[in-house]
Amino acid sequence: MPDATRTLMVCSCEDTMPLDPGALARGCKDGDIRSARLLCRTQTELFTRALGDSTQITVGCTQEAPLFEEIAADLDYAGEITFANIRETAGWAREAKAAGPKMAALLAAAAEPMPPVSFTTLTSKGVALVYGRDEIALSVGQRLAEHLDVTILLSRPGDITPPRVDETPVLKGTISGATGWLGAFELRIDDYAAPAPSSRAKLVFGEPRNGATSHCDIVIDVSGGTPLFPAGELRAGYLRADPASPAAIEKLIAEAGHLVGEFDKPTYVRLNEDLCAHSRSQKTGCTRCLELCPTGAITPHGDHVAISAEICAGCGACAAVCPTGAVTYALPPTDALLRRLRTLLATYAEAGGRDPVVLLHDGEHGEALIDALARFGDGLPARVLPLRINEITQIGLETFTAALSFGAASVQVLGRARPKHDLSGLQRNLAYANTLAAALGFGQGSAGLIETDDPDQLAAALARLVPGTVSPLPARFRPMGDGRPLLRQTLTELHAAAPTPVAAVALPERAPFGTVHVETEGCTLCLACVSACPVQALSDDPERPTLSFQEDLCVQCGLCEATCPENVITLEPRLDFEAWKGGRRVLKQEEPFHCISCAKPFGVRSTIEKIAAKLENKHWMFSGDAAKRISVIRMCEDCRVEVVVNESFDPHLSPQRPNVRTTEDYLRERRERGEDPLQ
Repeated sequence: MPDATRTLMVCSCEDTMPLDPGALARGCKDGDIRSARLLCRTQTELFTRALGDSTQITVGCTQEAPLFEEIAADLDYAGEITFANIRETAGWAREAKAAGPKMAALLAAAAEPMPPVSFTTLTSKGVALVYGRDEIALSVGQRLAEHLDVTILLSRPGDITPPRVDETPVLKGTISGATGWLGAFELRIDDYAAPAPSSRAKLVFGEPRNGATSHCDIVIDVSGGTPLFPAGELRAGYLRADPASPAAIEKLIAEAGHLVGEFDKPTYVRLNEDLCAHSRSQKTGCTRCLELCPTGAITPHGDHVAISAEICAGCGACAAVCPTGAVTYALPPTDALLRRLRTLLATYAEAGGRDPVVLLHDGEHGEALIDALARFGDGLPARVLPLRINEITQIGLETFTAALSFGAASVQVLGRARPKHDLSGLQRNLAYANTLAAALGFGQGSAGLIETDDPDQLAAALARLVPGTVSPLPARFRPMGDGRPLLRQTLTELHAAAPTPVAAVALPERAPFGTVHVETEGCTLCLACVSACPVQALSDDPERPTLSFQEDLCVQCGLCEATCPENVITLEPRLDFEAWKGGRRVLKQEEPFHCISCAKPFGVRSTIEKIAAKLENKHWMFSGDAAKRISVIRMCEDCRVEVVVNESFDPHLSPQRPNVRTTEDYLRERRERGEDPLQ
């Protein structure tokens, strides 16, 4: 019977890379390590034998993964197979002989389980709108008509020769608004008109109208104008090409012809509306995700935001900057990514590696650059541990802090020379991470961004790196959960692992941690701030008038500051580890006022007395014969209602205003006496 021990298949790839059995054994103590020279060709029987021996196999090769999966399928293998690239990332490098610990780390990390991906299904029936200005749009539409149900819309066309056979509808109009995605586009069209069938030398259109609406599955834009959508290249079903580029037009036609059927789109982010700090009581608080979303997939929706899974392009910037954890990344979930990072660094250290640099990269750009460096350059240094993620903009502060606490000497992010997505959220998190790392003794510049499309420039940037101080006591906690709790966990562990821990660190503006300052003299304990706080950082006490604050919950959204009617609340971004340990603290507390009728506590004593003092004998409702009515101010709501009803006290019945003689009165009197009012 196969056992539960993981089998690790490593191959020297025809002796083009050295293997270090000692380092592999130290790092993968619980693994059954089996070596080969040409596993994918003359030694496939070693892999076949492993299929019968083990239910868990990791193969140190990604190039031949399809071959190994085919062999496993032919043998009805029911176990788990994972693949790790130890060749381009470690073995094909100038420092390959020292890369044994890295190979062990990559093999171990590849086996860390990742949860399944969920999908959103987009359905297209092939109804397409070709939008352009001239014969190019006609040509594109006519060529696509074989595969799609095409309508051609011409914006402000010139002299267009009518088609000989009216096979594809041709209309005139300018798109003034567009919403939707593949399978569900809605377009608002102005200057809309149909051509006359009697058009002779050129298309002659009828009387135009504005505000027409069109629904289609695919929008093909060859107008050469402004894109119809923000970050239009990321909108599923919206294809745009420069009409002056024949190559771009050909590529567009080839792509559009295949957009019929059902398409599974990954669900990149999850939203917990209850945690969102966007708004309360029509006061705007956090707008971080709205500011960064490149596609417009995020929109305000009452007190929280709404995220369209159909429009979302997966950059993850919203999750990276969300202070409450209302938005979390799901490809993969952050805790799963951090568990892989933990295994990578822990195994590297156990195998004898030193001063590790974590290189976070995506698959489309980063992986190709690393491969090019391995094939045509010196390869990655032995201490640089690559970790693939979906998009670099998904990286939140918890990834940087976890890496440093796990023992990384530096964390670098590999990006493009011309970014695919807005990097301001990533750069903000890099700034927070470096501020914390410097204050806690990890060194300056512990986290960085390398922006290049050139493998030689990547090598030069890595060679210039000066590693920071590695934690003397690396953490080994298992990341669990997501959002704010996970971030609090990594920060607490970072402080515990710090070379020179400090009690508090000042942070830049808009940091997601901090305290609130309340001018207690001006605070009336109305507790509007408590109602506005989306994360219960501010709270009250049902027994007595109290305002309390718990600093580790505060996300600095600013809703309390915006809501406070007395304007006595200000925010201070910081990370105070001592305050985090201290739990909830009282900001202001007063004695309640006791109802003079039933002794029930209500309100705040100082506030009730202040109101009574301002009204007594100074307001018509509480002056003269009505002076006794001031007692209702000192009663609870129940007793107050009873007194008002029993005494038939109408608060809206004010004394009669004294007669005031106006100009109209004077003129009327003169007319009544027969006098000229103007003399």
